[in-house]
Amino acid sequence: MSNVKPLFGRFSGPPPISLPRILLILLLIVLAWTSYYTIPAESEGIVLRFGKYILKVPPGLHFKLPFGIDNVIEVPTQRQLKLEFGLVTPGYTHPDQVGKEPEKEKSMVTGDLNAALVEWVVQYRITEPETYLFAVRNPGLTLRDLSESVMREVVGDRTVDEIITIGRQEIEESVLDRLRELAGRYRLGVSVNQVQLKNVNPPEPVQPSFNEVNRAQQDRENAINLANGEYNKAVPRARGEADQKIRAAEGYRFKRINEAEGDAAAFSAVLEQYIKAPEITRARLYLETLGDVLPEAKQSIIVDESVQQILPMLPLPARLPEEK
Repeated sequence: MSNVKPLFGRFSGPPPISLPRILLILLLIVLAWTSYYTIPAESEGIVLRFGKYILKVPPGLHFKLPFGIDNVIEVPTQRQLKLEFGLVTPGYTHPDQVGKEPEKEKSMVTGDLNAALVEWVVQYRITEPETYLFAVRNPGLTLRDLSESVMREVVGDRTVDEIITIGRQEIEESVLDRLRELAGRYRLGVSVNQVQLKNVNPPEPVQPSFNEVNRAQQDRENAINLANGEYNKAVPRARGEADQKIRAAEGYRFKRINEAEGDAAAFSAVLEQYIKAPEITRARLYLETLGDVLPEAKQSIIVDESVQQILPMLPLPARLPEEK
């Protein structure tokens, strides 16, 4: 029985995978995984080779050297970023957007030695990503410090009434100009687009008094606006009426001048004819005058001075026509 050979060979499974083959497969996977990257539409990529800046790439799919030789940093160059001082917007994603101590950031002293609580927002955009990453250490924090320093400087040169009421726009423009200058001097690689004051309030113990002042200022502005509106309605109307009367007077003046010149021309023409034929001209003028006067005359009795009595004129009409 021991010499009997089996009809079929012994069953054998697939050959085992060797360790070098496993390592090769893993190496290929890591190679493929680390050889490409994608930059979002609102960002640009900064490529570092062994930690040294190589180039800047636009959004899209790109390839790089694998195994950590090339590293890529995404910088949101097309996104409008902002820094908030004294307030916190829920759901923020930018780490530099909110400060660590908002209450201390908004507490300031004005030029007239009064206290004020100033909340503001700085909006900016990263325009030079390589400068933003490598020229200054922690550029976001540097921009926050510059913004707070400039705002305190500007607020310290103005009274509390200017900050709360009429000086807000001027403060925003001054801070924006100064902040742009400092951002360029420190080579932050950003463009500061807007500085906007949000809530500017006095400290809580004196806030009711300041609210009364604000209401009085608003009432004053409303009264001035109403007066200006009435002025703008009354003055143009008076000027229009004056122009109308002046033009009417000018028209009447030209009319009288033309009539006088026409009468003078007519008189000159009659005088010329009178010099040529005085009697005829006199008779013609007499008859023309009677033709104009008699139709306007009422019933009249003309008595010649040679008549001795009025009886030859009788009988008179029994009843004169009534005057109309």
